[in-house]
Amino acid sequence: MTQSNSTTIDTAMVLAAGLGTRMRPLTDERPKPLVRVAGQTLIERVLVHLSKAGVTRTVVNTHYKGDMIADHLAQHDGIILSPEQDLLETGGGVRHALSHLGEKPFLVINSDALWLDGPKPALRRLADAWNEDTMDALLLLQRTASIRSETGPGDYFLDSEGYASRRYENAIAPYLFAGVQILHPRLFEGSPDGAFSLNLLYDRAEEAGRLHGLVHDGEWYHVGTPAQRDRAEYEIIHGNESVNSR
Repeated sequence: MTQSNSTTIDTAMVLAAGLGTRMRPLTDERPKPLVRVAGQTLIERVLVHLSKAGVTRTVVNTHYKGDMIADHLAQHDGIILSPEQDLLETGGGVRHALSHLGEKPFLVINSDALWLDGPKPALRRLADAWNEDTMDALLLLQRTASIRSETGPGDYFLDSEGYASRRYENAIAPYLFAGVQILHPRLFEGSPDGAFSLNLLYDRAEEAGRLHGLVHDGEWYHVGTPAQRDRAEYEIIHGNESVNSR
């Protein structure tokens, strides 16, 4: 993968508007971003990564129990809320917030993305790998073989240059999208109004040869259900004690 010499990513969006239906009953009383894993809410874990990466402006979209998220984030500086009256999905949510995100590339992170950094922080690795000339989207990917829970058939293939291609029907792909990425605002040119998935724009970028992937070199946890949350918590506390010092 051709790398940019110096890329500063100081703006991010955290996707926090979902209903969290698979996480019930934990989300009956609170939105999923406020579910705790090993004593810390999911969204706080993301914000810690962003702070360490030097991000100074973070947009957070909200919908389900959005007032609770707003109250939780009131103590943080540099947070801009992007409430959604109707759910806009991942792509529509980012498009709705573009006026807050500026004209430079920005991070987009799922609020339930739970990872531990490897030798070098994942967000720094993404920024270092970003190339303005060749990329519209750079996805953090996790090896499916390294995930200790059900992963399904995977999401993407990577070639030797880091170009990403979506898994085709009946195939098994070696990489799963980890819910962390850098996007350029130009990716949203001509995107539809209302609700749509970022997958639409990934596919457009792939067709243009401008979708890239970077393989994460640390731990990553899937926390879609209460059982997965419990397993992630156990592994963070007992399986890798170094998490508490990161």
